[in-house]
Amino acid sequence: MDFGFTQEEEAFRKEIREFLRQELGPERKERTPLELFNPDFSRKLGEKGWLGVGWPKEYGGLGRPYTQQLIYGEEMLYHRAPAGAHILAQNMVGPTLIAVGSEEQKREFLPRILKGEIVFCLGYTEPNAGSDLANCQTTAVADGDDYIINGQKLFTSFAGQADYAWMTVRTDPNAPKKHRGLSMFIVDMKTPGITVGKLDTMWDYALYEVFFDNVRVPKTAVVGELNQGWYYLTTALDHERIFMGATVAQHRRLFENLVQYAKETHHNGKPLSKDPVIRQRLAQLAIDLEIGRLFGYRVAWLLGRGIVPFSEASITKVFTSELERRLANTAMQILGLHGQLEREPWAPFNGYMEWEYRFSIMMAIGGGSNEIQRMIIAIAGLGLPRP
Repeated sequence: MDFGFTQEEEAFRKEIREFLRQELGPERKERTPLELFNPDFSRKLGEKGWLGVGWPKEYGGLGRPYTQQLIYGEEMLYHRAPAGAHILAQNMVGPTLIAVGSEEQKREFLPRILKGEIVFCLGYTEPNAGSDLANCQTTAVADGDDYIINGQKLFTSFAGQADYAWMTVRTDPNAPKKHRGLSMFIVDMKTPGITVGKLDTMWDYALYEVFFDNVRVPKTAVVGELNQGWYYLTTALDHERIFMGATVAQHRRLFENLVQYAKETHHNGKPLSKDPVIRQRLAQLAIDLEIGRLFGYRVAWLLGRGIVPFSEASITKVFTSELERRLANTAMQILGLHGQLEREPWAPFNGYMEWEYRFSIMMAIGGGSNEIQRMIIAIAGLGLPRP
């Protein structure tokens, strides 16, 4: 691995930072739940071409290497830019359509994704298919030139704002192994028979449950080959987990705020930064942040050489999500009761900490639970037998 950045990479990072400085200003008052979707900001990202940083140029992308994709993600997350609604389309939908989508699908969706005009929701999780996504029970039955979809999706991000669902359904209930009977569909969320219900969560972030009641979609809604959805699903999830490497930048922003707080805040006449316990905690977090960032660039480096980082992506996901939880716990202990304030004048970091403390719990579950990730590491990384 080359631990340095090229002049082109440094220039790209500088360009993004200058853009964000102009668009967001020096201080942002919003917290993450309010920053995920901003149509005007999305349009500006599309004009810059950044919603397709790594896409091939023949499909309208910039054709940049994986390291620059990671740089883009780092800067967006560090500055808490309202770009979260496009992560799914950028890193999962678009690359999968480029690889296996029909020409009709590419013409219909790729240009609009690049312009920031459409939002996708992710229809994987179900009441009986969480970490075990192969247990999907939503069905699609052929009916002439259409499919009839029935079932339920749960904990679906952006379903309330999405134009389309990127979802798995069971098309072969008689497949010898349950993961072999799945297919990937793109479904217009305005299709009759779709009902969306809001689920309020403990981290003030709206998730949704989506019901499909005899939803009729054309056969052109199938992505790639029929009954190959499991392969597309797992490949797309690996791309999502790669983005976990960029989340370290978001954690670094909070860590920098915490270090500054420890320097400026006094207790019993001494700055908190002189407390040996606090110093040890902060030093360990500094080490962990460096490790997490290296994991992210390791994955990008492997991808740039055509290597699918199955276990490495899972390692990155486990480490960064658990790092976030350690950081949130340490920060709350240092901040004390003030850390629990939301938007009051005494709330440190504009009230971000209170939300982050609750949100960090979810990161060990979303995108595939860490227990499942450790199983992948054992099998794909260590060559251990399946249980």
